[in-house]
Amino acid sequence: MSRRSGSSGTWVRSCLVVFATVSALCVCGPALYSKFKKDSLSFRGPASACPVCDCHCPPPLSLLKIAPGLVNLSVPDCGKNDPELNEEMQKQFVDLLTEELKLQELVGEENMHHMNITFGEARRLASQYQKEAEKCNTATETCEQARERSQALLTKEKKVTSMWEKRARQLGWE
Repeated sequence: MSRRSGSSGTWVRSCLVVFATVSALCVCGPALYSKFKKDSLSFRGPASACPVCDCHCPPPLSLLKIAPGLVNLSVPDCGKNDPELNEEMQKQFVDLLTEELKLQELVGEENMHHMNITFGEARRLASQYQKEAEKCNTATETCEQARERSQALLTKEKKVTSMWEKRARQLGWE
């Protein structure tokens, strides 16, 4: 049993080695081939290079020779001689300009409306923040007045305490 598994393990290993070798050749092969080919051409020198081709091909045909009527056609000249088509094109141009102006006016009105809403919201928020700031200022002033009163009362209490302590010491208290 171990002999059979040993031979199958050897077979798997040899298959993996063959697979790895083929994969490496597939990946590196084209680069090595082009380098080898380039080196062999430079080794042989310019004497063995291909001779210059001397062919007598006809020149490429121009558009004028293929379709001479296409040269006379241009987009601005389209319908220039037809008064009805020319009038229709002018109407469409005026209609397009009118529609563009209406769209620009509509966009301008929408922008103005949006700006007015934003400005109103900003004014409302500024007013709200101003009220909150006034509340804070009032509370700060109230706290400051209470602190000053407390400090005055504390100073007065310290004087009274000092006076009673002085009398007690005069009467023999230690």
